[in-house]
Amino acid sequence: MQLRRLPKALKIAWLVSAFALSLVTAGQAGNPKYQEETAKHYNLRFGKGPWLPSQAHNENDEFVPANDFPKAEYCAQCHEEAHKQWRESAHSNSFRAPFYVRNINLLINSKGIEYTRHCEGCHNPIALFSGSLTKGSKVDRSFDKDGVTCMVCHSIQRIQNTSGTGSYVMGTPTVMLDEAGKPMPGKVSFDQILAHPERHSKAVMKDFYRTPEFCSACHKAAVPKLLNDYKWLRAFTVYDEWQNSSWAKESPLPFYKKDTVSSCQTCHMKQENIVASDMGAKNGMLKSHRWLGANTATPTFYGFDEQLKRTMAYLQNDLLAIDFFALNKGATDEVIAPIDRSDFTIAPGEELTVGLYIQNKGIGHSLVPEQRDFYESWVEFKVTNADGKVITHSGYLKPDGFLDERAHSFTNRLISKEGKLLDLHQVWQTRTRAFDTTILPGRSELIRYRFTVPQGATGPLKVEARVNYRRFRQGWLDYALQKKGMRYPIAQMASKQMTLNVGQNAASTEPQDGQKEMLRWNNYGIALLGQQQYSNAAQVFTRVTQMKPDYVDGYINVAIANFMYEKYAPAMKMLDTALEKSPNNARALFYRASILRLQGKLDEAIEDFKAVIAQYPRFRDAQRELAFSYYQQKKYDLARRHYELVQEVDPDDLSAHYNLMIVYRRLGLKDKAAEQEAFFRDRKDDPTANSVALDFLRSNPQIQSESVPWHVHTDGPGGGGRD
Repeated sequence: MQLRRLPKALKIAWLVSAFALSLVTAGQAGNPKYQEETAKHYNLRFGKGPWLPSQAHNENDEFVPANDFPKAEYCAQCHEEAHKQWRESAHSNSFRAPFYVRNINLLINSKGIEYTRHCEGCHNPIALFSGSLTKGSKVDRSFDKDGVTCMVCHSIQRIQNTSGTGSYVMGTPTVMLDEAGKPMPGKVSFDQILAHPERHSKAVMKDFYRTPEFCSACHKAAVPKLLNDYKWLRAFTVYDEWQNSSWAKESPLPFYKKDTVSSCQTCHMKQENIVASDMGAKNGMLKSHRWLGANTATPTFYGFDEQLKRTMAYLQNDLLAIDFFALNKGATDEVIAPIDRSDFTIAPGEELTVGLYIQNKGIGHSLVPEQRDFYESWVEFKVTNADGKVITHSGYLKPDGFLDERAHSFTNRLISKEGKLLDLHQVWQTRTRAFDTTILPGRSELIRYRFTVPQGATGPLKVEARVNYRRFRQGWLDYALQKKGMRYPIAQMASKQMTLNVGQNAASTEPQDGQKEMLRWNNYGIALLGQQQYSNAAQVFTRVTQMKPDYVDGYINVAIANFMYEKYAPAMKMLDTALEKSPNNARALFYRASILRLQGKLDEAIEDFKAVIAQYPRFRDAQRELAFSYYQQKKYDLARRHYELVQEVDPDDLSAHYNLMIVYRRLGLKDKAAEQEAFFRDRKDDPTANSVALDFLRSNPQIQSESVPWHVHTDGPGGGGRD
């Protein structure tokens, strides 16, 4: 029955009747009989912790009968709209979709079902806590079809830390608290909820659900030694990317600033008008439970047309910018820029290098986040003559759906200890990454394409670029669906065209927007900085300050380029200028303090770091630098305090582990020192991993250049490719 089709009076009557008839089991965690029966056959393969390698816990670390989690259909009777949205979301389909099931079965067949606890702490928590993830389990797995249900998220009591991989504590699943504020045991009727809606709300809503830290529990992950028999490896850090971005306003370092704080929920749970009935709506509005992002595959597979439509629109909502900015002719280092604001000539037979930058301007994390090895985002670059004949084409799809190997893509390559490509997302076999390309929020990436103008060419050349995205890459799609040739949607996230004339090219006569032109140069400088072209970046940022003398960040950017180039005197000069124009500017103070510390002027550096932290207390870089400054002064209590503050933001900070190990020893805290030493030994870099990556790159010349920050895509071996 569709409630939205009923008159209001009948709807209320129907609900009251349903409430009287419908009951849900809650509060049965700790059932002694269930504990005993489950424990009989449960394999504690990883020691005492029943949930390892997941970081998830529940309040008593006891098994919870699956039926203790109220089903989503139960919640739907009052929250029809939220349920409808959830059913089409990635959360709802976190376990059953073939794209996940095929991978988890690989792990089961390779190592055993017990190892899947690492994954299911986030993908299927009911499977984890019910004790079903053990060989020979008798648990009914009918809950698999619902993945992360309403009551999975709404039963979480707290977040342990921001380490991720399921770093939450699950409480007793319940939809109602008693008069004393404790979860109600036994069966709770809908009548009771109606009579005490405030107690229902307290049972299922916590203030921290609205924080990014809530999302960090699963949207940040690592592969521990328990899973890979090697060492701890960070898998992805979506939370960290956000926390370091301008969206969070917790760091002064981003190149651009936002007016307000934006969290995960700001973008992924926007308020929207309800269509169906929902008692959780206010003024006809509800926080979206679609969690729109980049998953186009699940709605395509299940035929969720509305979810797919909205996801595609989300991906195409001006998140990226493309700008054809720089042009080089032949082997010269002379740059023609901006291309459209310059006079130049092009001759037949001439070699051209077009430099375009892509800016991640609207995403609060990297492009792309999370599992980059089987998501696929790439740049398509194409040049055609006046007759439509292709001169060069990079980033095309082959007839079998696979991407041109030489395309510039935002991805990584997972490599095994034998140096083989792990193309089926076998994270448990990963030794290293051959490369890991991404564009962090607010940053720009400069991509260069080199081609030769054909002899005898006349007329205009059409130059096109677009950023495409699809879920998943063709190889994984073929494997997951066990069927070759399927084509899933491709979202064109950004595109740009320009014309190059063979002969004279005149500068545009369109009126210039001074602010826009300044930002174009600034983005170009940011891209050069990211590619370690420090001298060129400093020159570009200097031009920015000339274009807009009151742009304080321009001077700081010049200083950053010089700082990275270890030219501290000119860097300090620019920072002094910035601080004259903007006293107590945290970004300028941080870099000045960093230079002062390197110069051994610790007292001055400490004062600057403290001034930065007063404005940005969760800025981990400043906390870390201040801690080390105190360590250098042998003020170990103060060093300890600030390294521990670093770990409150990022529990896995390698520098904090190492230095706290030493600091605790100095303070006589042997147990704490041993704990930090263990963390450091497990997390420290493996120097042999680089040789594995280099061997792989040597045997795969078509992608070698992707591991180099500054490279050119050419029309030939090791380059761009043609149709």
